[in-house]
Amino acid sequence: MLEDKNQNRTSLAKLGEFGLIEHITKYFNVKNDTTIKAIGDDAAVLDASEKQTVITTDLLIEGVHFDLSYMPLKHLGYKAIMVNLSDVYAMNAIAEQVTVSIAISNRFPLEAVEELYAGIQLACETYNIDLIGGDTTSSTKGMLISVTAIGKAKKDDIVYRNTAKPTDLIVVSGDLGAAYLGLQVLEREKQVFNVDPNNQPDLDNYTYLIERQLKPEARKDVTTILADLEVKPTAMIDISDGLSSELFHICTQSKVGCKIYENKLPLDPQVISTCEEFELDSTMVALSGGEDYELLFTVPIADFDKIKGNPNFSIIGHITEENQGLQLITRAEQEIELKAQGWNSFKE
Repeated sequence: MLEDKNQNRTSLAKLGEFGLIEHITKYFNVKNDTTIKAIGDDAAVLDASEKQTVITTDLLIEGVHFDLSYMPLKHLGYKAIMVNLSDVYAMNAIAEQVTVSIAISNRFPLEAVEELYAGIQLACETYNIDLIGGDTTSSTKGMLISVTAIGKAKKDDIVYRNTAKPTDLIVVSGDLGAAYLGLQVLEREKQVFNVDPNNQPDLDNYTYLIERQLKPEARKDVTTILADLEVKPTAMIDISDGLSSELFHICTQSKVGCKIYENKLPLDPQVISTCEEFELDSTMVALSGGEDYELLFTVPIADFDKIKGNPNFSIIGHITEENQGLQLITRAEQEIELKAQGWNSFKE
């Protein structure tokens, strides 16, 4: 649950906005040479350098993007940073700075904010990121977190969504569907808890799934691995809304079609067993689950020998001409039109 009712609670009103900012940011240290001035002035100052700047932002809202009945605040802080870093890495860039703004209601004491920022700090230290600013304000409804991430890359290294070409191979890092199933497990246990608060959940069979949901890791390593292999993707995107939705983005913007193969989709054994338990189709979970924060990219077919057999990657299909549409080739070798059924922020 949110917090232990018996613990000490320090009202945020006692600190005030500037006192709160000073309190929660005093342990953050600058690591990147491009950060000239971080927190403590009217604005941050960054060195433009000879590289191009990559900027992305995300908004996380309680009750829409996260549920604090099972999302620990430290994990939430960590995940809020990962969501943004993943977009920078999807540009084949290296993230260097973040800003974090929060709006919180008076139900949150200082100790809760400290937990949130402990997660943010861990993410920054782990990924060598500088926290350079943000804002804090009050909210009438729960918690809202806005993160902006800033990265750098050489002009020739940046990869966009709109440059995939027919015959390119379609490649994905890691495995798919685990984060979605982790959410299903947590939602189920929440319902059980609501009926019987004394029930202790047994989550041993779902550890990987829950970790993928509560503490995802952005794939910073992919940029380095590809550089070492001397492979530059022709297009790239991160898998936040589900594989099928991300394929639609690449194909629509590149004006191409695609074929992906059901038997090539990378699935963890926990995904397969939990799909059977929940009576879910593992292929649909992999295609539409979302929140995997893996990278989906295309590479020239000439790079097949460099990519094949690499344990970090799975080749799941290839790019086709636009008039062939988006197709899933099933295990029975049937062609099915691919549908984008991923996350929709504005669903009714």
